[in-house]
Amino acid sequence: MSSKIKKGDKKIINAWVFYDWANSVYPLVITSTLFPIYYEKVTPLEVEILGRTFVNTELYSYVGALSFLLVAIFSPLLSGIADYSGSKKRFLQFFCYLGSIACMGLYWFNAEYLTFSLFIFLLASIGYWSSLVFYNAYLPEIAEPDEQNNVSARGFAMGYLGSSILLILILVAIMKFEMPAKFGFLLTGFWWITFSQYTYIIIPSNLFNKKPTGKRYILSGYREINKVWNELKTQSVLKRFLIAFFFFSMGVQTVLFMAALFATQEIKNLPEGGLIIVILIIQFVAIIGAYLFSWLGKKTNNILSLNAAILIWIVCCVSAYKIENALPFYFLAAGVGLVMGGIQSLSRSTYSQLLPETQDHASYFSFYDATEKIAYVVGTFSFGYINGITGSMRDSILALISFFITGFILLAFIKRKSEKLQ
Repeated sequence: MSSKIKKGDKKIINAWVFYDWANSVYPLVITSTLFPIYYEKVTPLEVEILGRTFVNTELYSYVGALSFLLVAIFSPLLSGIADYSGSKKRFLQFFCYLGSIACMGLYWFNAEYLTFSLFIFLLASIGYWSSLVFYNAYLPEIAEPDEQNNVSARGFAMGYLGSSILLILILVAIMKFEMPAKFGFLLTGFWWITFSQYTYIIIPSNLFNKKPTGKRYILSGYREINKVWNELKTQSVLKRFLIAFFFFSMGVQTVLFMAALFATQEIKNLPEGGLIIVILIIQFVAIIGAYLFSWLGKKTNNILSLNAAILIWIVCCVSAYKIENALPFYFLAAGVGLVMGGIQSLSRSTYSQLLPETQDHASYFSFYDATEKIAYVVGTFSFGYINGITGSMRDSILALISFFITGFILLAFIKRKSEKLQ
């Protein structure tokens, strides 16, 4: 395919959106639903690893935090290489294949070989989150600024829908045909790697016809990311957005990462299959949330819409601290789904609209991604650390509330009528 494309090409946008359909099965089935339940069942409450004893949920949060930290460290350099060489698509494919194959490897997760099993989980997480850096970087290249809210929302909506379909199919196979739950890990990896092929066939591989000279890609990648870093320091609105994004992302991503374990340990009278109902409520309401906040951003502005979403997140966290029974927890799940779809979609498109004219989108989005991953690290570590000290996941929610409040205040200081925001 020719690398010279016109923004707004429907075929390319549809192919880009379809990668959300492919890869979103990982965060739903592996991060939020099937794997946390499987992990808790096959590991004892207290596990010993590397000479130290951990609560199993505490260890789970630490491994997740480590994967985010590694992505935050290496993705800026790799994105610099991708921008320098015009190989963004190759990096996207590599991390997709790494993540999906490691995901299938979770079929052999075994508590007797816990260190190796958690290493496979670590690789799957690195593959998924690293691929998003290069995937997100396509958004400002394929869509005009006034389209980006809607295109971003479509991507997330496709992801919520596709991942929900696979989860339902897996659950039917488990309940009706007595399929072992671990086969779901194989199906998830297979879904991801298979459906992503349509994206790879259509999207351009070297949009700006970059022709790197020499073979010192690492050094050139470092120079590329250093150039973008120096540019970023002069972008005051973009910097302020990233700082605010850091704080409210600590809350959002920690909730998504730990929600399943919280439900199983802290909610009374949650029936068998109740957690799955909660997850599906979140997924389908999130589709509505993605489009709703995209529309709200267009009618008002993105900053105001994001702050509205953060306020709802704060209400959800306060409610979660108090809720103990299953029925109100279902209503809470609907609230979380509404703002999950909205804040994820709108954060991506807002950052994209704030970018300066550039050909280094992967490098710029690596800072967005690194900000998000460091937020994951701090958020999940804080959650796990408080959980380990107090023995209660409810006490960890207090930290999440403080993250959201800080993000809300910082976001409020950004000039709302920025000419770049649609």
